[in-house]
Amino acid sequence: MAKRSNPAVRIAQETAHNAVFDADGKPKPGVHNMLLRAVEIQRPLVLAYVRRLQRKHPRASAARLAEILERDYLRAVTGGGAIVGATAVVPGVGTVASLGLSAAATVGFLEATALYATSLAELHGIRLTNPEKASTMVMAIMLGEEGTALLGTLSGQAMGKGASATQAWGNVLTKSMPSGFGAIRNKIQRAFLKNLLKRQGTALLGRALPFGIGAVVGGAGNLIMGRAVVANAKEAFGPMPDTIPGELKAVAAEPEKLTLEGNNLGS
Repeated sequence: MAKRSNPAVRIAQETAHNAVFDADGKPKPGVHNMLLRAVEIQRPLVLAYVRRLQRKHPRASAARLAEILERDYLRAVTGGGAIVGATAVVPGVGTVASLGLSAAATVGFLEATALYATSLAELHGIRLTNPEKASTMVMAIMLGEEGTALLGTLSGQAMGKGASATQAWGNVLTKSMPSGFGAIRNKIQRAFLKNLLKRQGTALLGRALPFGIGAVVGGAGNLIMGRAVVANAKEAFGPMPDTIPGELKAVAAEPEKLTLEGNNLGS
């Protein structure tokens, strides 16, 4: 006997889809802007975050700090997905309300990803002072090989693996606006939005499912995507440097003088 589908699951999926996409299957106005704003990040916040980690782990090497960044990132995105998914079983929280929280979780995932990727870039000596360049790099990391290959075209060389390739596009992004940056950014942005709505859209639907299913799908979905981001970042950046670079090296040498530049991100 064929197993009957759960009508509540079907309604949740349809409601989630209709909230994001129009009748033609295209993202509704505002969705793209919301997703793009989520990957924007200011360098002072990134430095404050990394320096807080250095204060807590004053003897940590660049590789060890990268491990801590990865651990905290995966904890953040996995916990966020599970917490939001669990709201579907709370009495009084309907599918539509749960969907709103799912959209917020999507933004939270992107913000955490932006902080992780740019912090890792700093540990590799890539100083992203321009927020537009920083968000472009974050989108490229999320895209994986396709995104980093597009970044590689800015330096006039094909994107390979390891430190030399990373240094090529990293140097370009840390200097004045390179020729052709706008066109490359647009390509990365279009691919990013298409890829994200395809992958994250599935997780969005999952988080809106009722009866506790959302908690499993939300947390598991975010963990899968988070691990993919970590793998992409390691592939793109290559091996960690032996020493902590630039401004962060000076801070590491004097842990008792660490400051958060006016930002308090916790203890």
